[in-house]
Amino acid sequence: MVSTTPGGQRGSFARTLTTPKIVFIVIAAAAPLAAMVFTVPLSFALGVGPGVPAVFAFAGLTLLCFTSGYAAISREISNGGGFYSQIAHGLGRRPAVGAGLIAVISYNAVTIGVLGAFAYFTQSVAASHGLHLHWAVWAVVGLLFVGMLGYRNADLSARVLAVCMVCEIAILLALDISVLVQRGFSALPGTSFAPGTTLVPGIGVSVMFAFASFLGFESAGLYGEEAKNPGSSVPRATAIAVVVVSAFYTFTSWVTVGAVGPSQVQQQASHHLADLFFGLSDTYLNSAATTVMQLLLCTSLLASWLALHNAANRYMYTLGGDRVLPGWLHHVHPRHASVHRASLVQTAVSSAVVLVYAAAGLDPYVNMSTSMIGLGTLGVIVLQALASLAVLGYFRHRPRHWWNTAAAPVLGAVGLIIATVLVVLNFGVLTGTSNPLVTSLPWVLVAAALFGFAQAWRMRTVSPDRFRRIGGRPDALAATSVPVPAPTAAAPPAQADAAAAGELKRAPTA
Repeated sequence: MVSTTPGGQRGSFARTLTTPKIVFIVIAAAAPLAAMVFTVPLSFALGVGPGVPAVFAFAGLTLLCFTSGYAAISREISNGGGFYSQIAHGLGRRPAVGAGLIAVISYNAVTIGVLGAFAYFTQSVAASHGLHLHWAVWAVVGLLFVGMLGYRNADLSARVLAVCMVCEIAILLALDISVLVQRGFSALPGTSFAPGTTLVPGIGVSVMFAFASFLGFESAGLYGEEAKNPGSSVPRATAIAVVVVSAFYTFTSWVTVGAVGPSQVQQQASHHLADLFFGLSDTYLNSAATTVMQLLLCTSLLASWLALHNAANRYMYTLGGDRVLPGWLHHVHPRHASVHRASLVQTAVSSAVVLVYAAAGLDPYVNMSTSMIGLGTLGVIVLQALASLAVLGYFRHRPRHWWNTAAAPVLGAVGLIIATVLVVLNFGVLTGTSNPLVTSLPWVLVAAALFGFAQAWRMRTVSPDRFRRIGGRPDALAATSVPVPAPTAAAPPAQADAAAAGELKRAPTA
């Protein structure tokens, strides 16, 4: 597919991404090992304790409903704009611009948050093995790695992410199998799925952490212009990612409950938190495996950072093409077939944040990571809810399937709206602070939505042709260039003029 920038420059994407490669990219963004090590102990301690596996199953089923509608609309729209394009087609151009700005803020925020987590925990792991370096040094190492791969095409990133994802899942599966071998069926306690265990105070916190653990799986739609067969590979990759991630999270958290004991898991998680899984590894595997798990935790965060970096770049690239952002961002590298300019901007922004935090002596995890990941998580869940509603809008006047384009999107939207409310109500818990400056961050997303709506309104007045092109709407061409049938030899000139006027009158409006 050829992409033309507003300035007239041209570049071509290389359609090299297959379904497995897209699956690797989107699962790596969710960082399965990091989610288990950080999120699950918090969910045990602050949420429903032994009922966490059931909450993961609920989140997975909700996102499967979302995926049914997402897959249906992805088969129709594969221009690489992700949620932005789908919302433009299903809810209209003005909401789409607001959603596009929310996407740019959310993915950039969570990328910076994962950067902070990577720098903090890599510093900690390295120090435990005798290598003492400032966290900013590790941040620079990560920036160079992610920036280099982000500058190249997505195929190279997919190969790197595949290795990281397989390794991090393998170490957790090794722990799961070891627990099952040593404890038998007692490693899978039925009480985890009992209503009396799950429907208790704290369920809102566990639901919030569960949805936060899936962050990134929805980014498959951003690779529509780079996929070999976007109409099938994008929806298929999304569905596979949801099934794999939800099954893995549910199973691993369930085995963890069995390993610790249902009556002890909440207390032990509160006491150990991020060390919970490392302690289990020492007990059920060995110290060497624990060291490997610690190293893979760092690569898991690095892989997630790279995947989210690529997602943020593609939103900036797409919005640059519609002039919602500067048009020079919409440029494909002539040799690497990559969105290199957007990648450079994202790397520059992340570098500036690292310099500010390092110069101020702030903690990369407590002061930067948790707040940015919290903001990004909320933004992505809001986008998922809007995308579910967009499916209903898009298929309202088109042939629809009772489940894929009607019931499933409704169920997905309801679940995601509930998740949005829970994240807002528990934002302080998600970010780990009650600082008013941090707890007011959700208003940034509200401001972005309102600004985007106003920007689209102004664009409609000042540049209607550009407004009609927002999100790659298929009626844009019809609205700007109306075919007028040529008069036949037998038709008098007056009749030909009347026919042309009739065609113009019937032309679709913005």
